[in-house]
Amino acid sequence: MMAVFVLIHGGGSTAWDWHLVAPLLETAGHGVVAVDLPIEDAGAGLEDYTRAAMDAVGAARHTIVVGHSLGGFTAPLVCEALHSDGLVYLSAMIPMPGETFGDWWTNTGHDRENIPEEPYFNLVTAELAQQATDRGRDQQGAWMSDPWPGKHPDVPTLGILCRDDLFFPPEFMKRQIRDRLGTEPVEIPGGHYAPLSNPDAVAAALIDFAGQTASGNHTA
Repeated sequence: MMAVFVLIHGGGSTAWDWHLVAPLLETAGHGVVAVDLPIEDAGAGLEDYTRAAMDAVGAARHTIVVGHSLGGFTAPLVCEALHSDGLVYLSAMIPMPGETFGDWWTNTGHDRENIPEEPYFNLVTAELAQQATDRGRDQQGAWMSDPWPGKHPDVPTLGILCRDDLFFPPEFMKRQIRDRLGTEPVEIPGGHYAPLSNPDAVAAALIDFAGQTASGNHTA
């Protein structure tokens, strides 16, 4: 059974972030829907983000939702709404029910991490980093001050950490995944923008997860 991957970008980004990963998933026989969220609309809430994803997916079935970075706040809601077969946090924020965006940083201990001034595009080529920057959008949203309205869906769930991530360092991500999902992370090479710096590793981890999910071998 082939999956349809619903790819949710991070803060200030676009669906373009996935343009190197998508063809690798498609070559493996999977479907791909990369979503552009209405992040520049200050009045748009997470329910609007979820609706945008649902509209993009349409009638597709056997979906697996993947959230990158800030997309971790949206991906579980989309997963629930679509009755998806699986959920993936890729170097992503993993919120807890009732937690605000602002509280997440202190609750997880990220505010105590030593983060360099430019932590996002390490290992991304200068050309791709510039293209990503040129496509950057102004992340808005009063929803960031509101309690997160979701929960962790009862589906196979994978947390992926990137070993070269400077923004969500490996040990930080390992703690977050263990504490909040109760699972061990899958580790891949690449920085925070692994979809741009190491799309092969991202695609391989997603394809493997889809195979485990379809066979029932994955434990959430």
